[in-house]
Amino acid sequence: MESDPSTSSSPIQWSQPCRQLEFFEILSATENFDESLVIGIGGFGKVYKGNLTIGASLVVVAVKRLDSMSNQGVAEFWAEVEMLSMLRHCNIVSLIGYCNHEQEKILVYEYMPNRTLNDHLHTLNTPLSWLQRLNICIGAGRGLHYLHTGTGIKSGVIHRDVKSSNILLHESWAAKISDFGLSKVGPANQPSTYVNTLIKGTFGYLDPDYFTTGRLTRKSDVYAFGVVLLEVLCRKRAVDRSLDEEQWGLVTWVQDSIKEGNLKRIIDPNIRGEISSKCLKDFITITKRCLHNSPKLRPTIAEVVVSLESIVALQDKFNNSFQRVGKTIFGRMVNMFSFPSKRSIVCVDNNMLPKMKDVPVDFQSPSPSVKEFSFDELSKATKSFTLILARGAFGKVVFLGWVDKNTLAPSKPGDGIVVAIKMLNHENRQSHFEWRAEANLMGQLAHPNIIRLLGYCITYDLMTVYEYMPNKSLDLFVLTDDTTKQLSWGTRLQILIGVAHGLAYLHSIKLIHRDVKLSNILLDEDFNAKLGGFGFAKYIHETDEVSVSSRCMGTTVYLDPEYYMTGHLNMKSDIYNFGGVLLETITGQTILDVRRPEGQENLVNWASSVQSSNIKDIMDPRLENNYPLQDAFECVSLALRHVAYKSKDRPSIEEVLQSLEQIYALYK
Repeated sequence: MESDPSTSSSPIQWSQPCRQLEFFEILSATENFDESLVIGIGGFGKVYKGNLTIGASLVVVAVKRLDSMSNQGVAEFWAEVEMLSMLRHCNIVSLIGYCNHEQEKILVYEYMPNRTLNDHLHTLNTPLSWLQRLNICIGAGRGLHYLHTGTGIKSGVIHRDVKSSNILLHESWAAKISDFGLSKVGPANQPSTYVNTLIKGTFGYLDPDYFTTGRLTRKSDVYAFGVVLLEVLCRKRAVDRSLDEEQWGLVTWVQDSIKEGNLKRIIDPNIRGEISSKCLKDFITITKRCLHNSPKLRPTIAEVVVSLESIVALQDKFNNSFQRVGKTIFGRMVNMFSFPSKRSIVCVDNNMLPKMKDVPVDFQSPSPSVKEFSFDELSKATKSFTLILARGAFGKVVFLGWVDKNTLAPSKPGDGIVVAIKMLNHENRQSHFEWRAEANLMGQLAHPNIIRLLGYCITYDLMTVYEYMPNKSLDLFVLTDDTTKQLSWGTRLQILIGVAHGLAYLHSIKLIHRDVKLSNILLDEDFNAKLGGFGFAKYIHETDEVSVSSRCMGTTVYLDPEYYMTGHLNMKSDIYNFGGVLLETITGQTILDVRRPEGQENLVNWASSVQSSNIKDIMDPRLENNYPLQDAFECVSLALRHVAYKSKDRPSIEEVLQSLEQIYALYK
């Protein structure tokens, strides 16, 4: 620690614009990335302390270098550059410059000698007083308010990764918000809503409403800030693995402690004697509002800052009145506070990294059987990329092409075999990591129920070449009103059995798909199912059954709540996903649809309430009752076992496969 904590010093703001730096400047600043200058290691890579020459001045800086094996990748790098280049505020960390040199991606920030709030709370055990903690929270809150309101910038920003390790502390102990790699820009001064199919953030701070609905708003940041407030009060991490598994989440632990009448134990012992009862009451009240399950009932970050400033004024008054450390009355306050009834989400600290093989970022030829195409070859195969099959997110376009059956050389339309060529726009960096992961991984997989990768191209645009699936994906048949795309009961069961075979193969090699959903189930001309979409797939260590992740990845409505809440990723996470697919396939309904009648919005809840006598109420009406009622009920019951909250209560993929095959055998 370089100085004593202070609440009186004012923050300092870097005033010069961000600029692109040359690689030799970075090498000079860090003495060729001398390991003795490393001041931190995170998901992005190593951070070095350096001395950068700017004009006639030598400026102390923090240099963050992208690790080529990092799963945060270039998408977050460019998001950070674009975001911080337009943000200037005394409570936002300043980006001094960046370097984009060949494979090197480097960010250069103003140096923050007092590290992060997380360090002082959980690693260094710094003796921060109650008032010092409050002032740090106020500074961070002001930074978030600047982001949310769009003051001084054209658009408001949702940070999307608010946590104590992203609150940096200046030498004056002023708090500054950092790490904008996951941030989302939106219209300023409006309560904007973004519907995201892919959850991103850190376990423990993720808004449960964001998980349930996919709606990302500024109130999602408010929820995360509420978790930070609890960290400050309790001096406990957002997850504490020393507690019972049911209480790993900080919010859950606090909630349970209050229910048990044990409010005293949630307060950090180092500050128990400092807090007046009125301040504690007001602090827990505003924290409770931040953590409300309904975003509409959470305060704005501006309201939170005002409340914290009021608490500081009350605490000052209390301190001045008694001129001594007062005792706080806890017992009378226990019944005054109620936290949200739902279990909270928890995070996993970066020091608890998994024993897991991450799919590599650096692309190498995945297999000798997978062909490397040139850009010209694929241009010929697709008639100069004029035959478009589909358009997707992040600039993805899928083209139709023809290649020779044996050599895979490009051929004329109608000759050879048909292929699907997926192109990722080189200017869109958001999904480059997922592309590399999928291409590297799928070249190693061989199973009749896994989509076959035929080749790839890494010239200019990133492209992958797959076997062509003429019936495209299952969602186009299940979630549609088009009566010409009707699937019989038997065909649906065959498709589900095919998916189960594919998952059984993956699980046998310790690979978790992590994104099983209708649109990733592809169908050939005979409606045989093949799993695709391996951009989020993870190998689990051979000796482990569970792995721990610090970043949440997957599709919102299918996401396993145990994985979401604990960071525990295992084979049963795929089972949960597959349960959603089962329900959607047999009902023709999406997992979540707020337009459905009350009580039916959530398909899992709706299906859970259905008895065997009225199973028809939930079945796809396009089946026109052409299915055995008992089989339908058994399918729904099986699906509900898949979506059990605890993974230990879900069946294995082998049990699932056996059950589906038995149901199909009785149907035939």
